[in-house]
Amino acid sequence: MDKQRTAQFRITTMPARSWRNASAVCMLLIVMSGTGGADEPVQPAKQVFKDGEAQVVPAFRDSSRWIRENLWVETEFDSDGDGKLDRMHVDVTRPEQTNTEGLRVSVIYETSPYYCGTGTNDPRWFWDPRQELGVEQKYHEVPPGIQYSADQQMISEGHVRNWLPRGFAVVHSCSPGTGRSQGCPTVGGKNESLAPKAVIDWLNGRARGFTKPEGGEAVVASWCTGNVGMTGTSYNGTLPLAAATTGVDGLKAIIPVAPNTSYYHYYRSNGLIRHPGGYLGEDIDVLYDFIHSGNPERREWCNCEVRDKVMLANHDRVTGDYNDFWAGRDYLNQLEPLKAAVLMAHAFNDWNVMPEHSVRIYEAVKAKGVPCQIFLHQGGHGGPPPLQMMNRWFTRYVCGVDNGVEQDARSWIVRETQPRSEPTAYPEYPHPEAEHIRFLLQAGGQKQGVLRSVSQTAEPNQGTESLIDNYSFDGATLAKAEWTEHRLLYATPKLNQELHISGKARIRLRLSSSRAFANLSVWLVALPWTDSKRITDDVITRGWADPQNYRSLTESEPLEPGRFYDMEFDLQPDDQVLRPGDQIGLMIFSSDRDFTMWPDPGTELTLDLDHTELHLPVVGGEAAFLKALE
Repeated sequence: MDKQRTAQFRITTMPARSWRNASAVCMLLIVMSGTGGADEPVQPAKQVFKDGEAQVVPAFRDSSRWIRENLWVETEFDSDGDGKLDRMHVDVTRPEQTNTEGLRVSVIYETSPYYCGTGTNDPRWFWDPRQELGVEQKYHEVPPGIQYSADQQMISEGHVRNWLPRGFAVVHSCSPGTGRSQGCPTVGGKNESLAPKAVIDWLNGRARGFTKPEGGEAVVASWCTGNVGMTGTSYNGTLPLAAATTGVDGLKAIIPVAPNTSYYHYYRSNGLIRHPGGYLGEDIDVLYDFIHSGNPERREWCNCEVRDKVMLANHDRVTGDYNDFWAGRDYLNQLEPLKAAVLMAHAFNDWNVMPEHSVRIYEAVKAKGVPCQIFLHQGGHGGPPPLQMMNRWFTRYVCGVDNGVEQDARSWIVRETQPRSEPTAYPEYPHPEAEHIRFLLQAGGQKQGVLRSVSQTAEPNQGTESLIDNYSFDGATLAKAEWTEHRLLYATPKLNQELHISGKARIRLRLSSSRAFANLSVWLVALPWTDSKRITDDVITRGWADPQNYRSLTESEPLEPGRFYDMEFDLQPDDQVLRPGDQIGLMIFSSDRDFTMWPDPGTELTLDLDHTELHLPVVGGEAAFLKALE
C-alpha cells in the first residue's frame, strides 16, 4: 500500500452533548425569528450548507408534517401494446414548506422493479445447470404470476430519513410492468431508461402527471427546482445509469451502487454461459418473471411479446455469443448523451453483480470528461458510500454549492481492516503506480506447481499438463486439495511483506480440449486456503471464458479435439493488500460448480505451460514483488 496516500475519509461526529447544544441553538434561532415585532416577518425555512454538505434543518425534521402524495406520470412509450402511453406510478415525500411557504426543493430519486413484490427463487423457475454444452436446453417451468398490489399508494420510505431533514424531497417510482406502473418489464430495454426520464421531465414541467393511472386530474411539481440526484443499489443502481444515458435535463448527479451495467456481463463471461453468484440457473427471462408484478390484464401480452419473442428468441443459451440483443442491454454502448456527474460504488467481492460492471463505466465516463469518482470496498453485494460522501456529491452537483468535491481524490478504497465508513483516498483506480508483472508456470499443477515472475529463475520447456472436468467439486474444494486431477494450481513463494494488487489481472493461455465444447474457469487465490478466516476473502479474483470464443466474442466455433488454441481475457478488477505468509495461487479448471453449467464429467483440458502466463497488476511493479519475497 502507498504509505503516502492514506488520507482517510471519515464521517465527522460530535459528542452527544454538542449535538444537543447545536440543536438547541438552532431551535432558539427559529423561535427568535418568529418572535420579533409585529412588522417583522417570519423567516422562511431553507436548506443550510456547512462544510460542503447539506445540514439537518430542524424545521424539516418533523415527519408528521411532511407532505406525501402519489400520482402517475405519463411516458413517451407504449410498451404493453394497449394503444395508450404507459404511466409510471410515483410517490413524493416533501417538506410542508413547499406548500406553506412556497419553498422549492431539489429531489433525491430512486426507481425500482422490486417495490411491489417479486417472485421466489424456487429452482423450478430456473434453468437446470445439469446440462450438456452446445445444445438446446429444455425450458424450465414458468412461475405463477406475482400477486398484484391494486391498492398500493405510497411506494417506499427509502432515503426519506436521510434527505428530507436536509431539505430535499424524495421521489420513488415503480419500473414499467411492476406494481401499479403500466407497461412491460424488459430488463434493460429502452423503456427502462425512458421511464425515469419521464419522471424527471415531470419534475421539470415537461411531462404530465395525473392523480390516477387512467384519466384523473393533472398534477404538477411546482415545488421542485428541477434538479435531481438518483441513487439505488443493484437493479435500483442500474436504473440511475439508465436514466443518465438519455441525457435528460435536470438529472444532475447519480450514485449507482453495485449496478448491473450490462446484462451480457451479468449472465455471460467471454462467451461462456455463466450465472450470477447465488443464483445458479438464472438468466434474463428468469429475472423478467421475478419482477413482473404489474397489471394482470397485460401480463399475457407482455409474456408473449417480450419474454418469449424477444428474450427467449435472442438470449442464446447455446453459444453464449454477444449479439444485438445483448448489445442493446449494455449501457456502455449508450453513454454518449450522459452528462450527470457519476459517483460509482461497488465491492471487490461482489460475485453477484461483479466489480467489472462499475469499473468499465467509470473508465468510460472518465474518458468522456464527465465529473466522476469511484468508491470500492472489500465486502459483498451492495454497500453505498458513506452518507457524508454522498451528501458532498449531491450538494455539489444537485444543489450547485461549490464545495470543491471535484478536487477530492478520484478513488476511495476501503482497506481490508477498515470499516466501510473509512475509505482510503487514492489519486486514481487502478493505483497509478500499479504495473503488470508477467508470471510464468512451472510444472506440478495437479499438486502445486510454481508461479514465477519473469525475473526469477525458471526451467524452460515445461511441456503440458492436463485436468479432467468434474462439476461435482466446487472451487474451494479444488483449491484446498493436496492433489487432484480436476484442476491445475500454481503458486508463488510465501510473501514476507505486504503486496498491493490494484487493477485487472489478465490470463494468456494455450490449451486444447478433448471435446468440442468446454467450460474454462480461472481463479486467483490466496493460499493457504482458510475458508475465509483471513482478513480478506480467499478468492483474490476470478474469470471465466468459452474456449470456442478464442477469436471473437460474437462468433464461436466448436473446438477441434486435441488442437491447441490461444486465448486471453481479463479477470475481475481487484484492489487488495496481501499479507505476509500469503501465497498467490493461479488455479485453472473447467466447470465452476457455483457459476457455470454442469456437463457430463470427463472433458480433458490440456494446458501448454510454456505458452501460458499471468499478468498481475502490482503497485510498485516487479521491484515491489521481489521485495515482498525478501
